Amino acid sequence: MGPLTRRRAVRAALSSCALAALLATPAQATTELNIIPHGQGEPGASWLTAPGILPLDAQAKMYDRITPLYREIGANVTTPTADGSGFYKSSRLITNADDPALLTDQTITGSAANGQPVTARIRRDSYGVPHIYSSTDDGALFGAGHVVGEDRNLLLGQARTNGIASLLDLPGVPGINLVLGLFDYQPTQAVIDEVTRQQTDSLERAGAEGRQVLADIDTYLNGLNTWRSANSPTTKPFTRTDIYALNGIKAQFLGEGGGKELANEQLLSGLKGALGKKTGERAYTDLRQRVDPEHPRTGERRASWYEDVSVANGRGVVHLRRGSFSSSEISLPGDDASSRSVPAEGAAPDGDTRASNSLLVSGKRSKTGKPLYVGGPQIGYNYPGLTLEMGLYSPNIKVRGATSAPFPGYMLIGRGENFAFSLTSAGADITDTYAERLCGSSKTKYRYRGKCLTMQSVDAGTISKGGKTVKASFRRTIHGPVVGYARDSKGNRIALSKRRSSARQETNDQLLFRRLTFGQVKTPKQLNDAAALTPQTFNSFLATDKDIAYFTSGRLPVRPAGVNPDLVTDGQGKYEWKGYLKPSQHPQDANPKSGLLVNWNNEPAPGWPASDERVSQGPEDRVKLLNTELARQGKHSIESVLSAANAGATQDPRGKLAWPIIADVLKRTKAPSKLSARAARVLDQWSRGGATWVDANTDGTIDAAGVPVIQSVWIPLADAAMCSRLKSKGCAALRARQGEQNAPPGGQSSGWQNYLDKDLRRLLKRPVKGKYKLTYCGKGSVKRCSKDLWKAIDKAVQKEAKVKGRGPDPTSWRDPESNVAIQFSPLPLFEMQYTNKPSGIHQVLDFTP
Repeated sequence: MGPLTRRRAVRAALSSCALAALLATPAQATTELNIIPHGQGEPGASWLTAPGILPLDAQAKMYDRITPLYREIGANVTTPTADGSGFYKSSRLITNADDPALLTDQTITGSAANGQPVTARIRRDSYGVPHIYSSTDDGALFGAGHVVGEDRNLLLGQARTNGIASLLDLPGVPGINLVLGLFDYQPTQAVIDEVTRQQTDSLERAGAEGRQVLADIDTYLNGLNTWRSANSPTTKPFTRTDIYALNGIKAQFLGEGGGKELANEQLLSGLKGALGKKTGERAYTDLRQRVDPEHPRTGERRASWYEDVSVANGRGVVHLRRGSFSSSEISLPGDDASSRSVPAEGAAPDGDTRASNSLLVSGKRSKTGKPLYVGGPQIGYNYPGLTLEMGLYSPNIKVRGATSAPFPGYMLIGRGENFAFSLTSAGADITDTYAERLCGSSKTKYRYRGKCLTMQSVDAGTISKGGKTVKASFRRTIHGPVVGYARDSKGNRIALSKRRSSARQETNDQLLFRRLTFGQVKTPKQLNDAAALTPQTFNSFLATDKDIAYFTSGRLPVRPAGVNPDLVTDGQGKYEWKGYLKPSQHPQDANPKSGLLVNWNNEPAPGWPASDERVSQGPEDRVKLLNTELARQGKHSIESVLSAANAGATQDPRGKLAWPIIADVLKRTKAPSKLSARAARVLDQWSRGGATWVDANTDGTIDAAGVPVIQSVWIPLADAAMCSRLKSKGCAALRARQGEQNAPPGGQSSGWQNYLDKDLRRLLKRPVKGKYKLTYCGKGSVKRCSKDLWKAIDKAVQKEAKVKGRGPDPTSWRDPESNVAIQFSPLPLFEMQYTNKPSGIHQVLDFTP
């Protein structure tokens, strides 16, 4: 592996007392498992050919193997295997460097940030997972850098400059899209210097811990560059800027929230245009579902933050003239930003990334009397993967889990001795859109606090792909990047800019992960204190052998009273943020009475509003699938919790949660045809059976006839329920903001099922908390609603039967599993059955000793 690799020097490098400490065996959990479907390595890694190392797709095949089991999870599933034949691998802490499970042996030497020499011994198991041993903490971080260099060399090369786009908030150009789209962004030296200075200054302002993170970054870089100099000497040395850029991608991809005021304004404008001002505002309030009292929450402790805001009379709200928005975002090679009606989203190109979930069960709900934990982050199915696994063992570090290139040897998700930690994206509203009043006819001068200021013009470099190059330049106001221009309701031309509270301090997120990695977070209070250090918006979870807890982080702005943060705010200075919420005001809970903390990117606490980026956060959120599965048992084993997670991952909220109430409305009138009646019975049966998309016998066909039926009827049915009230223009506005469905292969995180459930229950005169201001289906008539729904179903299934040639018997309809199969990108790895569960790492832990 190069001149600094030594295979026989470790026993001399590690003192006998330090080695004895490392060999001390910690208390281990009864069940300790994980899986990372994209695997550990990437093509070309030298260790892939070592004896006993499994193929790179071994974990993908294991991950796929559990999907068709649905909720039938037994002890065989929770028994780890080292040869790839099972479902999970062991996630035990291998503190003994001479454990027989470890196959390869490599020793590296170098120096820490302070110049002191360090040595690390790297040993890999059959899955290629590296376990890094050192007599110093710096040695372990140095070893982590070396491993990342080898195991994510391709990712580093693609991401090191693209991430600067994230730090800049380059308009319309999310860094993750550049990475996965294989674009080449070359920033100017001026913006490189700018973002480097900002990130360094932010960590230095964090005090001793921030300075320690900087030192750890430098030590990690020494390890990374040790690998580079020996294996890729022509590659430019990695610097702090590269680590900052990687942190920018992570922050933008997973840790942001809000910023969708323009999309909300267009929804409101469309509804007012279709229904009139007052009725349109009422419809907007209904459909926005900002704080729905029936929405399932993770914790029981209340947290309020702008719970009541006015749509009609919000202070500082700037309404836009319909159709006047013109984007000024940067158009990528082959793209046309000027055609966008709203700013580009920051999601990955391969779909919904908000599928992270966590299921924590306290000792009171556990059969063993000890907590249980199943969960992890969903970051898409990429190969090479964005995460990789490692175990670190040094005097103050004994941890194993998933990390990523932005982390200087710290764990993103992992476990230590009798504790585990994870996170999900919270999406809290940390980004606002401001209307900048222009001075006269100028496009570059704007009013702020009584003065005309000049926008900053930023030459950010170039973006290339496929032989085409575009210039990356934009304007910036005191609030942030300008994303476009429009006219307000009076016809005045305005610029629109975005302010994000976590800007210029993305790498401060590592303050949280350092504490987790160094074993400093083992109680709910320690979790709260650590998670409060990150400016990014996550739900952080902790499970120990005693407690379960969560904390929602983020630099959460305190806005002036009366401001509506869902809509565009006047940017002249009167409505600026007044500070940030105190940590004690954030959503948080520990050991709730229910004995459960369950999150699938739903809202965390009673009273907490859905961020302006989210609409339809109502009663039938997909997290209810997990809650319903967990409710099947009063006391849980690790197998029953895993069963809940696996079943929920293949269920369809439309069929499982929404169809029963639809079916009750349909009973109020007769089916218009035998075919539509048969189709409804198919959906009845499918719903009662769990509304799953599973191919249990793995024959390439989804088992349930309910899948093609729901796919054919749902959009017409949802339109029939909502559009009689909203009219065609109002429905079009809603559809542009929130589609009728987010069906597989999407993450099923959104759709109109929440609207239908709440509206139809009211029609049936059943209890409804937080009733809508308007009635929708049948304009309040249950019989008319029933007839409208039947008509939509009948038209859809008649078309399916005749035009698409499925035939008159919907019980025989089937869809190929390949329609929704999971494909890895940007490189192929292995095709998997559709499932909607964590992919960055899936952890399974029972804390019974």
